[in-house]
Amino acid sequence: MFLVGLTGGISSGKSAVSTMLRELGCPIIDADVVARKVVEQHTPAYSRIVYHFGPEILLENGEIDRQKLGQLIFADEEKRKLLNSITHPEIHKAMLKEILLYFLRGYRYVVLDVPLLFETRRLTKFLNHTVVVYCDPATQLLRLMQRDGLTQEHAEQRVAAQMPLNEKRGLANHVVENSGSREDTHRQVLRLHTRLEDSMDFLLVRVIAIAATTSLGGILLYATKILMS
Repeated sequence: MFLVGLTGGISSGKSAVSTMLRELGCPIIDADVVARKVVEQHTPAYSRIVYHFGPEILLENGEIDRQKLGQLIFADEEKRKLLNSITHPEIHKAMLKEILLYFLRGYRYVVLDVPLLFETRRLTKFLNHTVVVYCDPATQLLRLMQRDGLTQEHAEQRVAAQMPLNEKRGLANHVVENSGSREDTHRQVLRLHTRLEDSMDFLLVRVIAIAATTSLGGILLYATKILMS
């Protein structure tokens, strides 16, 4: 099994492309979904976040107020780095567990839907393919303003806080151009899906996995340790 990284920018259409791939039968691991799970109450990340940011970031039911926490870190780079240092290791550990499960089920590849794929670079060395969902800056800004009801100034601030899509596009193996119609994007996703399905990368990965272990028992033991941790 090989890994495919899917990323984009705010309002570029990454979620729409992820949904299209899922509908085609691709296994998707959504980092945002995983991120919400690892900060649920009684988890190590939850405890550390409350310790560093205080109980004022909690809702009445004890859950983390993601909107309030987001406001705290949006304009403070140090706080943003602190939060990332708490959550990212837990997110990657949880994603590894899901990857192992898909591997044991015999899938050829798994798509990792990761918004900050190129910003953190912690996962890129494990990926055989990287995909960026791109749209032109004017379209991105307009979509964000319409989706979130933001003024142009606030929308520009949100976009400026991220790595530029042009830069991400230069780092990716594949680009899905999402400035046009949904139908055009869907055609590109179909072509991407075909290329991934026809790839032989999974054979090399399986050979390496087998060569790196002395027996099937070694693989299962390693997987069990990860899944039970």
